[in-house]
Amino acid sequence: MVYPHATAVCSNARSSMSAAKTNAEFERMFLPYLDAAYNLARLLTRNAQDAEDVVQESYLRALRAFPGFRGESCRPWLLTIVRNTSFTWLHDNRGRDSRLEFKEELHASSDGTPETQSLDRERARGLSRCIEQLPADFREAIVLREMEELSYKEISEIIGVPAGTVMSRLSRARTRLAECLKNAMGSRTVAQ
Repeated sequence: MVYPHATAVCSNARSSMSAAKTNAEFERMFLPYLDAAYNLARLLTRNAQDAEDVVQESYLRALRAFPGFRGESCRPWLLTIVRNTSFTWLHDNRGRDSRLEFKEELHASSDGTPETQSLDRERARGLSRCIEQLPADFREAIVLREMEELSYKEISEIIGVPAGTVMSRLSRARTRLAECLKNAMGSRTVAQ
């Protein structure tokens, strides 16, 4: 004799075990990219708290979509979700203040003299300001290539444009960064 209640209990137990296994597999595959997700969201939203919200929402979306994940490269798949979530957030919250936040402890060097440490911090702040001034499409290309060290192909997959467009955006972003840094250094020299 089959007991309907017992069958339901076994079915629920199998479902819970399957969900736990899925969650554990998701965590194993995608938690190593949490910093990369945050870096991308932070530079796209330009705000640390908003980036945290975007990353949290991105991971929830990725977990929901995980059953459909077919073993592609984990990092590009996740960063595509982060990118799309960031732009959705920016679209929905366009009018909010996007202040530049600089955390000195992340950019300060523990080596060298106080003078060299000060110069290093100043350079890091200048670079951060210059990156913040880039248009979003240039900023994301720079972040994905230079900070996350993704290939042109991976960036192409993430942002949904041909690899040639990625290379063009990177070239133009690097040119703008060089000009910005040159202008920043020129104005610093004049101020001294």
